Amino acid sequence: MNAHQPIDTGRGDPEPLQAVSFSLTVAERDFAHRLAGALQDLVTPEPSALTLFEQPGEGWRVDAYYDSAAEAEAAAAALSEAVDAPVWAATIVPVPQENWVALSQAALPPVTAGRFTVHGSHDAHRVGQGPNAILIDAGEAFGTAHHATTYGCLLAIDRLTRRRIYKNVLDLGCGSGVLSIAVARTLPSARILASDLDVQSVAVAAANMAANRVKSRVTTLVAAGLQHPRLRDQSSFDLLIANILAGPLIMLSGSIARAVKPGGDIVLSGLLTHQAKEVTAAYLAHGFYLTEHTRIAGWSTLVMRRAAH
Repeated sequence: MNAHQPIDTGRGDPEPLQAVSFSLTVAERDFAHRLAGALQDLVTPEPSALTLFEQPGEGWRVDAYYDSAAEAEAAAAALSEAVDAPVWAATIVPVPQENWVALSQAALPPVTAGRFTVHGSHDAHRVGQGPNAILIDAGEAFGTAHHATTYGCLLAIDRLTRRRIYKNVLDLGCGSGVLSIAVARTLPSARILASDLDVQSVAVAAANMAANRVKSRVTTLVAAGLQHPRLRDQSSFDLLIANILAGPLIMLSGSIARAVKPGGDIVLSGLLTHQAKEVTAAYLAHGFYLTEHTRIAGWSTLVMRRAAH
């Protein structure tokens, strides 16, 4: 592992630390997604930007960007334990003093999940701008479908909306808004609410909805869990999507059960596969049953249905 150190100029003080990239290339797609997910969600400090892409003939490359070599070294040291596997052949190198976050985002390729293609503005000219193309630029509310949880949710939305027409939908913990946009594209008559406890995420989601021409059809809310007047009506949603974390999913299981109509569906993600059993049990106790369990690169997406009374 090559770490970038401050440069000694001979004038007594080293130059300021510059941004660095921590890079890994692995042969297997699933392991690459597992590494990227761990760097984003399980390892501290979090990277300022993260890219994952295929290099033909070489494998899958993960690049995580940090503000200093010290941050990158701390993340590298924790990564093997986070994925429970040895991580070799990693490099930490300086990156140019440019807008490197923007540069890293521009390296993100489009992602196809079911009928949806999620892409950045740098690929708009290459992606057909039909109803299933979703424009999301990586930013403060990261959610570009490169992460296995967002990808799993999009696959679930694709499958569910081919089989049923939902009228009232809640995207709980909406982040970038990509899942609400996918629902809006497939269910043109649905009433959609998108909420997040983070004010900045809600602002980003609203901007993304405007960029994708669905802003008039999705209402955005700042709310912690279901603590908002618009979210307290019992049995009001026939589809609820929550891509958050295992702990909050368990904690909110009772509130989510009260919010979903009998016969309604929920999509739960943001949980590691080994956490799926505990999350499933919490919802079984509230009258749901499991209809799908998708596992992608160590992460799970659960689809459950509330039993009809």
